[in-house]
Amino acid sequence: MEAVFWLINAVLNLYWWIVIASVVLSWLYAFSVVNPSNPFVRAVGQFVHDATEPLLSRIRRFLPNLGSIDLSPIVLLFAITFLQIFINTTVRRAVVQMF
Repeated sequence: MEAVFWLINAVLNLYWWIVIASVVLSWLYAFSVVNPSNPFVRAVGQFVHDATEPLLSRIRRFLPNLGSIDLSPIVLLFAITFLQIFINTTVRRAVVQMF
Protein backbone atom coordinates (compact mmCIF):
# COMPACT_ATOMS: atom_id res chain seq x y z
CA MET A 1 0.00 0.00 0.00
CA GLU A 2 2.94 2.28 0.68
CA ALA A 3 3.94 2.04 -2.98
CA VAL A 4 0.56 3.40 -4.08
CA PHE A 5 0.96 6.46 -1.87
CA TRP A 6 4.51 6.94 -3.15
CA LEU A 7 3.29 6.76 -6.76
CA ILE A 8 0.47 9.26 -6.16
CA ASN A 9 2.89 11.64 -4.47
CA ALA A 10 5.42 11.25 -7.30
CA VAL A 11 2.80 11.97 -9.97
CA LEU A 12 1.59 15.06 -8.09
CA ASN A 13 5.19 16.27 -7.70
CA LEU A 14 5.81 15.77 -11.41
CA TYR A 15 2.65 17.68 -12.31
CA TRP A 16 3.67 20.46 -9.90
CA TRP A 17 6.93 20.87 -11.84
CA ILE A 18 5.10 20.79 -15.18
CA VAL A 19 2.95 23.72 -14.00
CA ILE A 20 6.12 25.59 -12.98
CA ALA A 21 7.64 24.85 -16.40
CA SER A 22 4.49 26.15 -18.08
CA VAL A 23 4.70 29.44 -16.19
CA VAL A 24 8.41 29.90 -16.87
CA LEU A 25 7.98 29.03 -20.54
CA SER A 26 5.15 31.53 -20.90
CA TRP A 27 7.43 34.24 -19.48
CA LEU A 28 10.21 33.21 -21.85
CA TYR A 29 7.77 33.47 -24.76
CA ALA A 30 6.47 36.84 -23.58
CA PHE A 31 9.94 38.38 -23.30
CA SER A 32 11.20 36.77 -26.54
CA VAL A 33 13.95 34.86 -24.76
CA VAL A 34 13.18 31.64 -26.62
CA ASN A 35 12.29 31.21 -30.26
CA PRO A 36 8.83 29.60 -30.55
CA SER A 37 9.60 28.50 -34.12
CA ASN A 38 12.35 26.21 -32.83
CA PRO A 39 10.96 22.64 -33.10
CA PHE A 40 12.23 21.57 -29.67
CA VAL A 41 10.87 24.67 -27.94
CA ARG A 42 7.57 24.28 -29.77
CA ALA A 43 7.31 20.60 -28.73
CA VAL A 44 8.06 21.37 -25.08
CA GLY A 45 5.66 24.31 -25.13
CA GLN A 46 2.91 22.24 -26.69
CA PHE A 47 3.41 19.46 -24.14
CA VAL A 48 3.25 21.72 -21.08
CA HIS A 49 0.30 23.61 -22.55
CA ASP A 50 -1.61 20.40 -23.27
CA ALA A 51 -0.79 19.04 -19.82
CA THR A 52 -1.78 22.11 -17.82
CA GLU A 53 -4.43 23.95 -19.80
CA PRO A 54 -7.41 21.69 -19.00
CA LEU A 55 -7.10 22.38 -15.26
CA LEU A 56 -5.95 25.98 -15.60
CA SER A 57 -8.89 26.90 -17.85
CA ARG A 58 -11.34 25.49 -15.29
CA ILE A 59 -9.71 27.50 -12.53
CA ARG A 60 -9.76 30.68 -14.65
CA ARG A 61 -13.55 30.48 -14.89
CA PHE A 62 -13.81 31.12 -11.15
CA LEU A 63 -11.12 33.79 -10.79
CA PRO A 64 -11.74 37.48 -11.42
CA ASN A 65 -10.27 39.00 -14.56
CA LEU A 66 -7.11 40.85 -13.57
CA GLY A 67 -6.02 41.77 -17.07
CA SER A 68 -2.67 40.27 -17.98
CA ILE A 69 -2.10 38.75 -14.53
CA ASP A 70 -3.00 35.06 -14.43
CA LEU A 71 -3.39 33.66 -10.91
CA SER A 72 -4.63 30.25 -11.99
CA PRO A 73 -1.18 28.55 -11.79
CA ILE A 74 -0.81 29.75 -8.19
CA VAL A 75 -4.24 28.35 -7.32
CA LEU A 76 -3.38 25.06 -9.04
CA LEU A 77 -0.05 24.78 -7.18
CA PHE A 78 -1.84 25.41 -3.87
CA ALA A 79 -4.43 22.77 -4.77
CA ILE A 80 -1.74 20.21 -5.62
CA THR A 81 0.08 20.93 -2.36
CA PHE A 82 -3.16 20.66 -0.37
CA LEU A 83 -3.99 17.37 -2.08
CA GLN A 84 -0.55 15.96 -1.28
CA ILE A 85 -0.84 16.94 2.38
CA PHE A 86 -4.38 15.55 2.60
CA ILE A 87 -3.41 12.24 1.01
CA ASN A 88 -0.21 11.86 3.05
CA THR A 89 -1.90 12.56 6.37
CA THR A 90 -5.63 11.86 6.43
CA VAL A 91 -6.04 9.24 3.70
CA ARG A 92 -2.87 7.36 4.58
CA ARG A 93 -3.83 7.25 8.25
CA ALA A 94 -7.30 5.93 7.41
CA VAL A 95 -5.90 3.24 5.11
CA VAL A 96 -3.29 2.17 7.66
CA GLN A 97 -6.01 1.78 10.33
CA MET A 98 -8.01 -0.48 8.02
CA PHE A 99 -5.11 -2.89 7.63
